[in-house]
Amino acid sequence: MTIKDLEPKIVWNNFYGLTRIPRPSKHEEKVQQYLLDWGKARGIEVLRDDTGNIIFRKPATPGYENRRGVIFQGHMDMVPQKTADTVHDFLTDPIETEVVGEWVAAKGTTLGADNGIGVCIGLSVLEDNTLKHGPVEVLVTYDEETGMTGADCLKPGVLKGDILLNLDSETEGELYIGCAGGLDGTADFAYGTVSAPEGYESWRLTVKGFSGGHSGMDIILYRANANKAAARILLPLVEKYGVKVVDFTGGSLRNAIPFEAVVSMLVPADAAADVKAAVEEVFALIKAEYSETDPGAVCYFEKQDTPYPSYIEDEVMLRALKAVIACPDGVERMSASVEGLVETSNNMAVVRTEDGHLTVRCLMRSSVDSAKENLASKMRCVFELAGAEFSTQGGYSGWTPKPDTPIIATIKDVYKEKFGKDMKVMAIHAGLECALLGAKYPEWDMVSFGPTIVHPHSPDERVKIDTVGKTWEFVKAVLENIPEK
Repeated sequence: MTIKDLEPKIVWNNFYGLTRIPRPSKHEEKVQQYLLDWGKARGIEVLRDDTGNIIFRKPATPGYENRRGVIFQGHMDMVPQKTADTVHDFLTDPIETEVVGEWVAAKGTTLGADNGIGVCIGLSVLEDNTLKHGPVEVLVTYDEETGMTGADCLKPGVLKGDILLNLDSETEGELYIGCAGGLDGTADFAYGTVSAPEGYESWRLTVKGFSGGHSGMDIILYRANANKAAARILLPLVEKYGVKVVDFTGGSLRNAIPFEAVVSMLVPADAAADVKAAVEEVFALIKAEYSETDPGAVCYFEKQDTPYPSYIEDEVMLRALKAVIACPDGVERMSASVEGLVETSNNMAVVRTEDGHLTVRCLMRSSVDSAKENLASKMRCVFELAGAEFSTQGGYSGWTPKPDTPIIATIKDVYKEKFGKDMKVMAIHAGLECALLGAKYPEWDMVSFGPTIVHPHSPDERVKIDTVGKTWEFVKAVLENIPEK
């Protein structure tokens, strides 16, 4: 069975088409053209704005012309993550999918259900001429995952509707009416290199198998951070045994919890056995601490045949390791007003050594702007004390919940009538484009919902098949019940 055999076929066939098109963030030219061609082939009005957003418009069905206009919204890009043993070029290769029991997954890569499934539900609304609805628009935004560029640059007045249904949430049966703001932080350590001394051997440390995941949705799961784990292993090796660090590569994306880190190092030959034992001892502690929340981690410490010619100067490396260990990571504070909601968090997402710079990239989130800024200040203090330069970029505010809008009442009533249970209304500790879009269109009523997706931003990403069908039926019912102007 393939995804084209699944029901509802209209949604899954559209998703299959999208999986054929490479669409990592910042490289969305192919998917933009695909969407333009898709609309033109079906006689649907479609345009691309100056930023790269794609906008579709479909008139109301007869008798529904006086309904309020609805805008379905999702983002075209996907997070490009793959397992270490998977050969895949996200700029050229399609995503290969498979049906695994109740789920659809990809083979060794992220699936792109975040947010491809949401986009394809919107496309299916446009394509299905049996639906009853008022004026419909579909907004497919550019570059959501690395900066929300499309939402941030959308011009006021382009869209005509006044109800936004964002399809980028990941638990069916939950209705989101608020989200966290975000802020990127970057620490930079400048370093020199030193020629490798005599009597040292080349070794490589790899920590991998952590679950990773979405740095907003999954941060509450208290999974291990591969960058923090590698630094924790390294520090005693540098301090006690004189190990020299050659390079450090951990994580790849600001909004994905890092699941793998690799460190090359020079180890004194006469201490290699002790160093190996120390690596195993510290990793055993990490493994035990995360036995419940991240049990799949493994550690390899392997001697290399090729000698490393140089290493990062000791003083800088030691200060950087201490800063990485000292800085906050994970949940910083839970919300005092919304039970079970993370208020403030940090993801120490990427560590890189390249061209004389050791760079640490973080993504801080909070539903309270002052708390987000305070966390950034804390990060700055730690890194500046360690001798790094620290800067912040790309800040955006959260989406403030408005629980009493008419569209929320309509959606809750439709869900209860159709499925016999209440929809859970809540806020989310992740960045949704609603926050930026609402600033451009303050008159909009906005909500976010979608099918169940687990482990987004990781190669374990998958979408639950029956929730796609359930969301599709829900969307159709909501459209039919949109109130008049």
